Formats: sequence, C-alpha cells, structure tokens
Amino acid sequence: MEQDGRRLRGMRSRETILRQAVELASVEGLDGLSLGRLAAVTNLSKSGFFAHWRDKEQLQLEAVEWAARQWTEHIVQPALHAPAGVRRLLALHEARLRFYGDAVLPGGCFFFAVQAEFDDRPGAVRDRLVSAMREWQGFIRHLVAEAVTLGELAENVDPAQLAYEIDALGQMVIIHSRLHDGPAALVHARDAVLQRLRALCPDPTLLTED
Repeated sequence: MEQDGRRLRGMRSRETILRQAVELASVEGLDGLSLGRLAAVTNLSKSGFFAHWRDKEQLQLEAVEWAARQWTEHIVQPALHAPAGVRRLLALHEARLRFYGDAVLPGGCFFFAVQAEFDDRPGAVRDRLVSAMREWQGFIRHLVAEAVTLGELAENVDPAQLAYEIDALGQMVIIHSRLHDGPAALVHARDAVLQRLRALCPDPTLLTED
C-alpha cells in the first residue's frame, strides 16, 4: 500500500511539473524550461526533478506530449460531440478559439510559442513537434474529407487546402488577440471560417447562428 501511495504521489508531482512546464513554455519557449526555474515555480528541489527526467531534453519531450494531450482534451474531444460534417469543422475551430479566449495557457498557445524555436534545429524535440503538428493538420483534413463525403461540402473542395486555411486563421488569432485586435480577433477568426464553410456548403442553413 505504501509503495502504491508513493507511486501515486510521484505521478501527481510529475503531472504538476509538466503542467507548469507547458504554461511556462507558452510564454518563454522550451529553452526557458530550466530546472531552477521550474523548481521555484513548483516548490520542488532540483534533485527531485532527476527522479522524473534524466535531462532537459526528456523534460521537453514530455512537455510536448502533455501539451498535445491538453490540446486533445480541450479542443479535439469537445468538437467530436458536434454532428459530423461542416458543423463539426466549425465546432473544432470554435473550441480552439475558446481555448485561446479562456486563457488556458498564459502565453496563448504552447505549439505556436515553441515551433519558432525548433523549426531549424534538428533533433528529437523538433521531430515530436513536427509529428504533433502533422497529426493536428491531418485531423482537420480528415474532418474536411468527411464533410465532402457526407455532401456537406462541395465535391471539388480540396481537404488539404481548406484545412490549411482553417489552421492559418486559428494561428493568426494568437498574434492579433495579444498584440493588436484583442477580443475582436476571436470574432473575426470565427466569422472568417463560418463564411468560408457556408460558401462551400450546398446547404448553408446547416450553419445557422445561435
């Protein structure tokens, strides 16, 4: 029983550290994840970190995994409750905007913050970031293709192109909402995707306003 208790405490400690790591990285990037800084934020000793991670790269890799899981829980899973087709596509975009609008992360978006750090730096962390981004974009393409198959998007819609547009509008929100337009950026980004989907949908009444 005591061993199980220690294991549970260790898991909770690990989750706490990773949550704080992702929050810090959303502001300062993954290079800002020094053991000293994280120790201060989590009130743990530096030696305690080595019980969980052998080096900084392993911590960075697990931070990416934690951020990907958080993205799935806050954005992907809620969207899946919407009906398949254009409504699910819009729900996915709205969940992303809600994630930003609710300030789940202090820096807005973990992946946006760290991709510029590693786009020209080969290694395991870059490889995992590339994989995560491909999975995300692939998921959007899948939803677009599904909507085409269901007849809710025109047959000539290119899933890769539309997925790119939706993702790009989501990314632009991060910059504009924090440096330029504020909350208006969220409205503009939602309306842009809504209008795009309506223009491509044979039955635009599927996307009525609430």
